[in-house]
Amino acid sequence: MIRSMTGFGKAEFEVGNKKITLEIKSLNSKQLDINTRVPAMYREKDLEIRKLISEMVIRGKVDFAIYLDNLGTESTSRVNAAIIKDYYKQLKTVYKELGLEINEDAMQSIMRLPETVKMVYDELDETEWLVVRQNLVTTLEELNRFRDQEGLSLQVDIVNSIQNILDLLKQAEPFENQRMENVKAKIMDSLDALQLNGNIDKNRFEQELIYYMEKLDINEEKVRLANHCSYFTETMNESEPSGRKLGFIAQEIGREINTLGSKANESNLQRIVVQMKDNLEKIKEQVLNVL
Repeated sequence: MIRSMTGFGKAEFEVGNKKITLEIKSLNSKQLDINTRVPAMYREKDLEIRKLISEMVIRGKVDFAIYLDNLGTESTSRVNAAIIKDYYKQLKTVYKELGLEINEDAMQSIMRLPETVKMVYDELDETEWLVVRQNLVTTLEELNRFRDQEGLSLQVDIVNSIQNILDLLKQAEPFENQRMENVKAKIMDSLDALQLNGNIDKNRFEQELIYYMEKLDINEEKVRLANHCSYFTETMNESEPSGRKLGFIAQEIGREINTLGSKANESNLQRIVVQMKDNLEKIKEQVLNVL
């Protein structure tokens, strides 16, 4: 079963006086690209977070964020008294030199100046981190369940497109024999137009005709195309991530379809080839999102 690279996971829980929300989303990408947004107190755990994500996500563009809400009465902001006093002394001196009387409005101006309020971050408690880590695992599991569901939808669409290609391949058979007859008739008409009055080497003509027919024969391409489609379906059912492998097989399917088109020499066959290419493009677009 294939797994999509698109997914979303979320967890909300409380630890002490904090409400913590974890969110993770992933999109398709050729490699694993992890972007984390975590509060300052969790930055020491960033490498561990990335390692855990890489083990459970494997590939995709991943955005992970931790949001904190303080449920207690204490604020993480602290008034920087030393800085405020220094600002006040400087401002008082300026007022005095200008002959102005300092008043309450001066304090409002001071509080707008840099570093008058500082943020105080608590150290990360290991017990709290264990709870966060466990919820991160749960969030990643939810992400992967989402990816599995998306993968099922992708697989249904891809299987339908593969089957369409195989059905079109069968539809080509009646036109194949007619195509050879048409080619033979064109050659004979061309010879008649030359007015050779029968002055041709029939054995040599038959040899050249057989050689030409063999060059236009598409049985080998049909067999290879059917085999590639079968291999593609088998690969989708593997337990290991198969997105890159499916991309390579899709390229081989495209190569055989292109060869069929170049050898077609018949309008009905060419229309069938165009429909095959249309289905293959749908497959390629969907495979880009397969893990």
